[in-house]
Amino acid sequence: MRTELDKVVAALKEFYASEAFLFEHDLGERTLTHRLALHLQRQFPDFEVDCDFDRLGERTLQLPHGSIVSTDDHLGKSVYPDIVVHQRAVPNNLLAIEVRKATNHQPLEHDRHKLRALTDPHIWFAYWIGVLATLGKTGVISPEVYVAGKPHDELSGFLAQRLKEAGLA
Repeated sequence: MRTELDKVVAALKEFYASEAFLFEHDLGERTLTHRLALHLQRQFPDFEVDCDFDRLGERTLQLPHGSIVSTDDHLGKSVYPDIVVHQRAVPNNLLAIEVRKATNHQPLEHDRHKLRALTDPHIWFAYWIGVLATLGKTGVISPEVYVAGKPHDELSGFLAQRLKEAGLA
């Protein structure tokens, strides 16, 4: 998992080095997400990197019954991870990333709940790793890593340290 997180750090380093315009002009989270996904694609050449991807094969991603998370569809059932690193046809779900701007004042619990559900091995669409990345103008603030449906303190610390070493914390 550390190898995959190092690739996330490399993508974030490229992202911050080449996308300052986005922060200078206070562009939205979807724009940031798209541009970060392009940098992630270079780090994961054997996978597809998609934004707002709501499928696993032919099935629509849905959070478990009783979920507290609001969704983007009109029925309130589908879930759209901000960025996923996966193999669409297999399917092989490696990484789910939730992106937030530091200026977003919505509660973090929405994104945390999504990542707990997206990485839960008891749910059919589980991703191996989940990352919550709060993007400040010059770096990532308090990154969180999720594994097996729970926050993973050790990997969160590892990611925070790697970001610090890269000058992004």
